[in-house]
Amino acid sequence: MGTDRIQKRKKILGIEVDIVSKEEAFSIFEELMEREGFDMIVTPNSEIIENATRDSMLAQLISEAGLIIPDGIGLVYASKILGYDLEERVTGVDFLTEVLKYLEKTGKSIFLFGSKPESEEALSVAELAADNMRKQFPNLRIAGTHHGYFKPEDEDEIVAEINQSGADFLCVALGSPKQEKFMQLHKNEFTVCRAGIGVGGSLDVWAGTVKRAPEFYQKHGLEWLYRFVKQPSRWKRMLRLPVFMIKVIAGGGKKTGDM
Repeated sequence: MGTDRIQKRKKILGIEVDIVSKEEAFSIFEELMEREGFDMIVTPNSEIIENATRDSMLAQLISEAGLIIPDGIGLVYASKILGYDLEERVTGVDFLTEVLKYLEKTGKSIFLFGSKPESEEALSVAELAADNMRKQFPNLRIAGTHHGYFKPEDEDEIVAEINQSGADFLCVALGSPKQEKFMQLHKNEFTVCRAGIGVGGSLDVWAGTVKRAPEFYQKHGLEWLYRFVKQPSRWKRMLRLPVFMIKVIAGGGKKTGDM
């Protein structure tokens, strides 16, 4: 990790986050793609940060990631309170779009792993997402897809499939923290992939099975509100944002121990 990146990595509620713009995050991604070995990209929002305060394994693997993208308006608010110079959130779905542009331009390939399997009515979410990605990026190389419904004993076979595909980049949509823990567990087994990202529901957005919030909500950091209106059953998860902010304001997010 370079000096500049060490200086930009700060702690919010004791959990490390890269205080970067979209351009800076993408520059780091490009560096990761040129390095040997496999690096993990995580996209924590306030819910994931708050969960990590109670999950030491999740906190540790976040700290070991090659890139920790500040995905969530709560992190922007917390950064202002803490005096960090984070001006914008870097959403996972937008970042993935930039990654796809890069992969198409460089001729590198991607493997899509996660979400619902094929049914009698439809292709798997990963396959639907792949089809839509090809429509937007005709020259994009998609090395393979695999659904996210599997047993622990199937993981070695899935890793082997990813390796055999020759994919340069891995997109994992298993939900947090499962997707991060999968990449961390197998990071030393990936022989070709240079980096992987946990994207949560972004694969469903690409597949068209979940609609992204309208632009107004996106611009004002209110995608969480749109999701709540569309899915009121998420109310327990929505409570994570005020809990997170209360902890930051109360001093739980103080800067001590920053890198």
